[in-house]
Amino acid sequence: MNSYLSISEEVRQALSEGKPVVALESTIISHGMPYPQNVETALRVEQTIRDNGAVPATIAIIGGKLKAGCTKEEIEYLGKKGQAVIKASRRDLPVLIARREDGATTVTTTMMIAAMAGIRVFATGGIGGVHRGAETTMDISADLEELAQTPVMVICAGAKSILDLGLTLEYLETKGVPVIGYQTEELPAFYTRKSGFSVDYRIDSPKELAEAFKAKLDLGLKGGMLVTNPIPEQYSMPADVINKAIDEAVAEANRLGIHGKQTTPFLLAKIKDLTGGDSLDSNIQLVLNNARLAAKTAAELANLLK
Repeated sequence: MNSYLSISEEVRQALSEGKPVVALESTIISHGMPYPQNVETALRVEQTIRDNGAVPATIAIIGGKLKAGCTKEEIEYLGKKGQAVIKASRRDLPVLIARREDGATTVTTTMMIAAMAGIRVFATGGIGGVHRGAETTMDISADLEELAQTPVMVICAGAKSILDLGLTLEYLETKGVPVIGYQTEELPAFYTRKSGFSVDYRIDSPKELAEAFKAKLDLGLKGGMLVTNPIPEQYSMPADVINKAIDEAVAEANRLGIHGKQTTPFLLAKIKDLTGGDSLDSNIQLVLNNARLAAKTAAELANLLK
């Protein structure tokens, strides 16, 4: 494993000293938004984590190496290369490594590489889940399976609202993944604070989040923990506006035959166009909000694990 995994010196030192580290994905850089906004946002998220007392570890695959902690230059490289970088899920890792290719990590592969490196907390935008119409397409994100088996706490703004949220929660329940609402009893829906669906538990402080996750680790329970953190009120989009845009985007994806790993990038780009860019602004703000909570929670967990 060590021959494939490359941990940056900063991240390695932080882990060896028991300091808090927060993992970040790289799909948001290559597939989430255009250059240079993608690089600016990635660096801003890293700085937000530093400002809140933790070390950021942006995760990616570069030249076939599993990178836990990217340099500014590597983030710039991924941002400029954009969608030419392969969106890498679990199934892609062996071939990308063997071919020494680049890959932008999804929630799934970020969790995997974080766990390999010993990083316990991961901040992202929203997780994948059960897609609308999955009863016929069987389109279910690998993120859910990874949450069921990999011991990483994932802090997000809920499941992306382009999904079937009810079925996503049912799937997580079946897999034994606890869904926590941070200062909320209702599942956030990415761009909006409310979805109409309840979470398993409400937790109101980073300290209690850390305590719950440590208990899970101590019990030897398989899998991760999903913490859903609502987008700040001032950046939340009206539910009717975003739902209308989602419905239009899903209809166009169906008409064009978009499926598989192309689905989410297509839908997010289309929704951005339909909302005049408002959804992209909301996306950036919710990621920053999740980074702040992840850093504070990682700091509490580091204290508990000393």
